[in-house]
Formats: sequence, C-alpha cells, structure tokens
Amino acid sequence: MRRTRGFVAGVLVVASVALMAAPAHADTVRDSEYWLDSYGIRAAWNTTKGAGVTIAVIDTGVDASVPELQGAVISGTDFSGLGSPDGQTPVGPPDESGHGTMVASLAAGRGSGGDNGVIGVAPAATILPISIGFGEGSTTSDDQIAAAVRYATDAGADVINMSLTRNTLEWPTSWDDAFLYAMEHDVVIVAAAGNRGSGTTQVGAPATMPGVLTVAGVDANGQASFDASSQGITIGVAAPSEGLVGATPGGGHVIWNGTSGATPLVAGIVALVRAAHPGLDAANVIQRIVATARDAGTPGTDPIYGFGLVDAAAAVNSATVPAVTENPMGSLAEWIKLYRRAASTPTPGPTRTATPEPPPITAAPVNPLGTVLPTVNLLRNVGIPFGLLLLVGVAAGLLITRVVRAFRGPRETG
Repeated sequence: MRRTRGFVAGVLVVASVALMAAPAHADTVRDSEYWLDSYGIRAAWNTTKGAGVTIAVIDTGVDASVPELQGAVISGTDFSGLGSPDGQTPVGPPDESGHGTMVASLAAGRGSGGDNGVIGVAPAATILPISIGFGEGSTTSDDQIAAAVRYATDAGADVINMSLTRNTLEWPTSWDDAFLYAMEHDVVIVAAAGNRGSGTTQVGAPATMPGVLTVAGVDANGQASFDASSQGITIGVAAPSEGLVGATPGGGHVIWNGTSGATPLVAGIVALVRAAHPGLDAANVIQRIVATARDAGTPGTDPIYGFGLVDAAAAVNSATVPAVTENPMGSLAEWIKLYRRAASTPTPGPTRTATPEPPPITAAPVNPLGTVLPTVNLLRNVGIPFGLLLLVGVAAGLLITRVVRAFRGPRETG
C-alpha cells in the first residue's frame, strides 16, 4: 500500500501529528498544560475526576508502563496482528507508534508524582487500549476499526476516542453496523475533525457520521487553528490542538499539534460528565457538552467551532441544560435507513399507474396531394411494419382512383 501523508498508510489517515522533541523537566510539562485552567478542567475536578468511567482508545496501542499511565490502563486487545494481545504494545513505524500513548495521556494521564508530568482531563478514568494497524496487518484498517468499535462496546467502554480520519466523507457499510451497535449500547464516540496541515482539507469519517461528537482544533488563544484543524458542518465542539504536551512510550514527552490531541481532551470531558451524571444517556451527555460550549464564531453552530469552545466545568456543573430525546449530533440509524436503502435498491423505472385503454386507432384524413405518414398513435400502438403496409395500401388506392378518373373523363354539371 502507498504511504500517505500523516502516519497511516492506505485509505485511513490518522488526524495528523506534528511532533517535535521536547526535552522538558516534569514540572515544565505540567506547566505547559494551559488548557487545564482555560477550559474549566481544574474547576470540574472539584466535582469529579472521572472515576468509574472507561475510555477506549482505538489507536496504535498504549504503553501502560509510562509513569503518567501506570495504574490507568487495563487489558485491551489488538486487531492489527502486530501488537500484544492486551493492546499495550505500540504498533507501526517508530515515529508513529507513540500516537496512542500520547492520546491516552491527554485523556486520563495521572501525572508522574506530585504536580509533575502529564495529567489528563479525567485522571481517575480508565483507559481501554485497542491497537490497530493503519495500512498494516492481516485485515484492512476499515475492518479493524469496525471490529475495534464492537470490542470496545462489549468490553464496557463508556467513551470511545478516535483520533483518526478516513480522509473521505464516506465510510464503509461495516462501520454502519459497528457504530450503530455502540450507539445503541449508550457509548459516546468522539472523533477528530482532521488536520489541514496533513492534507485533510475537509472533515472525514468517522467525524462525518451522524451521532459522533466531532472535535475541531483551536490555538492557545482560542482561535481556529488553520494548520491543525479541518472544517465542516458536522463539527460539534472545539478544543486546543496546538502546543499540546503528551507522554510517549518509554517515558518521554513531546510537544505536538493536531486534532488528534484535541479529541482526547473532549473524550476526557465526556468522562467527567458521565462520572458526575451517571444517570444520563449518551445523547444527554453530548447535550451537556455542546449546550455549555462557549460560542466562538457566528451565533449558533458553524463549520469552524461547531457549538463553540468546550467548557468542562459548565458541562459538569450546569443546572440549566435542557434534556433531549435525540442525539444533538444526529441519528445514524435514520441516516442508514434513508441513504443505505437508497444506495442498495435498484433505481426504479418510470412510475406506472392504471390508465384507460388507448382509444381505437382511426385512419387519418388522406390528402392525395400531400405526403402520407403513419400517425403517432399508429407507431405507438401498432408498430412500424404494419404502418408501412398500410401506407402501401393507401398509395395503391390513390393510384387506382386517379386512373379511373382519367379513363372516365370530365363530367358536365347542370
């Protein structure tokens, strides 16, 4: 398979990672997490830190041995055929395999002691690692992802983080069943919008799928990130995607840009809401997040910020969020019913309804001096061969009439 820009080969491209080594001391790492205060995360911790909630990370695997993730990662699985059975062995090229670990640290990192190291948005939540091979392994990335979503659901995930994009608006039918299965089992799916800097100029699946909470990216000032965020009408909320610090396999740290990092920040907020409001279904968990977002673009929703910038404290603590009966991000079930049925049903011919029988065919008046042609009704109801035969008969009759008249000669009148 061809290698595409980004860190995934083939048709699937993970929401871009713009990495650069950051040889930082632990306290510098924690100080770099500007989003903890700016987006109400520390304030939300006064209510909950996400205990009891499981976040599935469908990615390149998660290294559970890094200091920030010790005790946070449970046994998962591998669908690539390249990793370990528990999903805790990073897979893929060396410069890409750390992606899942970085994502997990932003969602539920627990720091490395005291106020040091990366701390995630939901530091008391649990990470369920599911490793897949993008463009590698015995099955396609599409099939691995469908299987991973089903596995996460059956394994008890409350949230599924998908820091990846297919780079197309469309998705395979196998995703219909898998994602619908997750949604019907009350799982919140959070997906990255993708990155302009990696060639994703428009939001791609799974971020285009109804019911998925899609995350766009902004810079440290809350302004839309041109290089680190794609745009589209399916965006739900926006979160920081620039200057992010994450933990890497082996215990290192990096500074990176991309909606790959913005997505676990929102997945972490989902975990906080689920922990604070265990009675809410997935639709109302998403409702609390989008309804409390701070409007950043045009009034209402827009293709750059969605409903606005996430606010963890408001999402967790607001007492004025109205309940909903449907997912604010749409219904995948209704989409499937409407569009897949149309795609799988042969295009029907013209609609046929009962009509009266056609009237009997009558001969058109004959003009001996003109050209005799079959009538429209004649061609439609009888056919051309019979019409031509009739023409021959008419012509013969005219010829006989003229011969008789010529033989009789003119008559007097009187």
